[in-house]
Amino acid sequence: MLRIIGISGSLRKGSFNSSLLRAAVELRLPDLQIEPCSIRGIPLYDGDVETEGLPPEVAQLKEKIAAADGVLLVTPEYNNSIPGVFKNAIDWLSRPASDIPRVFGQRPIAMIGASPGRFGTILSQNAWLPVLRTLGTRAYFASPLYVSTASEAFDEKGNLIDQGVRDRLLKFLQGFSKFIAARG
Repeated sequence: MLRIIGISGSLRKGSFNSSLLRAAVELRLPDLQIEPCSIRGIPLYDGDVETEGLPPEVAQLKEKIAAADGVLLVTPEYNNSIPGVFKNAIDWLSRPASDIPRVFGQRPIAMIGASPGRFGTILSQNAWLPVLRTLGTRAYFASPLYVSTASEAFDEKGNLIDQGVRDRLLKFLQGFSKFIAARG
């Protein structure tokens, strides 16, 4: 069974992206286990803090990523780009730079995202590409998933109620699973 770490890039309790990650976990594919993780508690990056050692939240998430078969980034889109809190978390996870190959090097990574807007998270996902390339990841591009008008896809409790989105999410995860398994 493949094990991936799913990370929601939002801190908001009612986040559409955290709901999308939860829906992915609930699909329970037979060959794929998704462990949801949070960036809550990761402090703003500060080189002075880094010299004293990685914050425990960062060190724990780094080890989970390093032990996983892949990573699923569930990214919101803020002002047509990457959410600052999510980028901050990835910046911490890439410290020290000598650890990047162990944590991110050739690690299969996929992105999905949900937005209340009509274009989903296409701009945010595109903005992540130079970051993922710099970290040396192996990004999955075969079937992008951008959930638009998310307030119609989820109910007030955050449950995914749009069957079309659910079907696309299932197809996406099946494709990502095959992508990971094919790395040989």
